[in-house]
Amino acid sequence: MQISWKKTLLAAATLVALQSITAVQAQPPAAEDQPRTESPRLADGTIDFGGNGVWSLPWVTDFAVRMPGAKEGEQPPMLAWTKAMFDYNKGNSVKYDPEGFCLPPGGPRSMGTPYPVEIIQDRDRIVLIFEGGGHVWREIHMDGRPHPEGDELNLTYFGHSTGKWEGDTLVVDTVGFNEKTWLDFGGYMHTDQLHTVERFSRPFKEVLHYESLIDDPGAYSKPWTVGWDIDWSDGQELADYVCQENNKFLLDMHDDLGLPFFEKSAGL
Repeated sequence: MQISWKKTLLAAATLVALQSITAVQAQPPAAEDQPRTESPRLADGTIDFGGNGVWSLPWVTDFAVRMPGAKEGEQPPMLAWTKAMFDYNKGNSVKYDPEGFCLPPGGPRSMGTPYPVEIIQDRDRIVLIFEGGGHVWREIHMDGRPHPEGDELNLTYFGHSTGKWEGDTLVVDTVGFNEKTWLDFGGYMHTDQLHTVERFSRPFKEVLHYESLIDDPGAYSKPWTVGWDIDWSDGQELADYVCQENNKFLLDMHDDLGLPFFEKSAGL
């Protein structure tokens, strides 16, 4: 029986929760119910995005509803091909979502994949370690280097990121994305022309505010922005989670002709 990716992801998330001690901890209260503690700072006065805990990323399934001021039913400014692919992805219950194959979420989607992230700040770089989404990490260069250009720019899942501080806000500029990811679970796609400008701020210890400008002239007629708050989980640590383990979604998956998407190999 064909199983939709949405149901599979929910089942997988439940399985991980049962297997992980950290995952079964009570969810943090809604942001509006949390205390408001002064934001921590490093010795030089810079906002500290780390500490004894992790950020509990929300599951942002539809970027359209996270556009500031978006009206009900409003969608990003898609080009014709992007809209056609979005409708196709929606029509087959997003069963070809790359993240369903345990590939990295990449781009801004990584901040909306529902597993914790730990942020580690060093003098010349900031590293984000993701528990889920392929168990990956992301590096933000803070030493003032420019983006590589031409053949020197290697297209990757997370692209090449450089950061700078604007007051207490970390502004991250990223280019060089490959085309192996979707922007969100719902099926908004992008090209290798994708350029993001993200803004990270920590107005209180308990809250991380995230915004991302999405600029991709190959897929959208104009830039658009998404944003959301992320709750701090004090004292929690990242768990050992491997997406590829027991991923039955791949075995049960069929293509549009009803044939197995992956042929079973010989042997064990």
